[in-house]
Amino acid sequence: REAIVHDQPGVTRDRKIAETEWEGKPFHLMDTGGYIHKSADQLETGVTQQVRLAIESADMILFLVDAMTGITAADAEVAALLRRSGKSCILVVNKADNTARELGIHEFEGLGLGLPRPVSASLGRGIGDLLSEIVIQPVFTGEIPPAQDQGIRLAIVGRPNAGKSTFINTILGENRMLVTEVPGTTRDTVDVGLTWEDHRFTLIDTAGLRRKSRVRESVEYYSSLRTRRVVESCDIVCIFVDAVQEIAHQDMRVIREAVQARKGIILVLNKWDLVKSDEEKVRTWHHELKIRLRAVSFIPVLRISSKTGFRIRQVLETAIRVAEARSRRLSSPVINQMIEKMNRHMQHPAVGGKRIRVMYGTQPRCNPPAFVFFCNHPGLVRPSYKRFIENQIRETADFEGVPLTLSFKQK
Repeated sequence: REAIVHDQPGVTRDRKIAETEWEGKPFHLMDTGGYIHKSADQLETGVTQQVRLAIESADMILFLVDAMTGITAADAEVAALLRRSGKSCILVVNKADNTARELGIHEFEGLGLGLPRPVSASLGRGIGDLLSEIVIQPVFTGEIPPAQDQGIRLAIVGRPNAGKSTFINTILGENRMLVTEVPGTTRDTVDVGLTWEDHRFTLIDTAGLRRKSRVRESVEYYSSLRTRRVVESCDIVCIFVDAVQEIAHQDMRVIREAVQARKGIILVLNKWDLVKSDEEKVRTWHHELKIRLRAVSFIPVLRISSKTGFRIRQVLETAIRVAEARSRRLSSPVINQMIEKMNRHMQHPAVGGKRIRVMYGTQPRCNPPAFVFFCNHPGLVRPSYKRFIENQIRETADFEGVPLTLSFKQK
């Protein structure tokens, strides 16, 4: 289930690329939105532009038409566009669910794109034959390219209209993602590869998150569900907040989910160019962040403008530092020196007449980092002392943007 599928027209908007293979030959499959020629709607115009960009970048094109509707005016326009492109093209007639519909597909020969191939995507009918025909086309050289390292998987998450897609377009220097003033333009998650200063990134654009009570249509529900799955599977969550507004309950919820999943976290105040000259607004933000991030003060806060490019490189620079911090491992001698110093200056207060003493510790895992401490009464260690130990670890080594896991065991 790589792409969101729904009966509602216009669900697909951005170009979504997935890697697949057939008969040992790998290739990238690019899904696009519906082509609508000369539309006055801003969203439809943007989707059509994305389709044109997909045609330009593709080596081969599958032109999908509907067996139930027959040839439409839009089909004729797309066929003319494809003939002018000079690209290798296969005409595919979808929804040919039975023999009667298969027999009626010959009218599509009038599009001038050769013999139509009947398939039923929902039933899987004819898909294997179509794939076998695709991989024998001249564009397939038979060479299997080496698998490309995804690098740092950076999820761009936030509420609608926070500037997530604009950030990706600006950092790439191209209109890779559809951007409009309509809230909720992005529907599906889209992975985009980027190499920056010898570091490999996979930027994951996501749909805008809203409170569950405000999600009224099933497409938006599936969009938010996929966004939350991305948070679970990425390396670093980059939470975008509109600086003109304020940090909301939904933003804090994403931060909590990222902390629970032990992901790297970066908070980005986007559209900072609109507020940086407003001293009152800047003071409000400083006060708000101090209160809201009190329990997660290790999270770096960046102030950027995706539209103007103001400080956008800081996002990638910080992501590299956070990724390195997630992979950092402290040696046992370093941890035990920290514990010895800690025991000299601030021991755990007695609980029920029992003196609690941390003896030694180790870091058994990194990426994400986890620490184990051995003491005489692990069940009596208070949360405040656990926070104290976490602060000591952060003073010992840089774990910027990284939640730490601490556990206590019987010596």
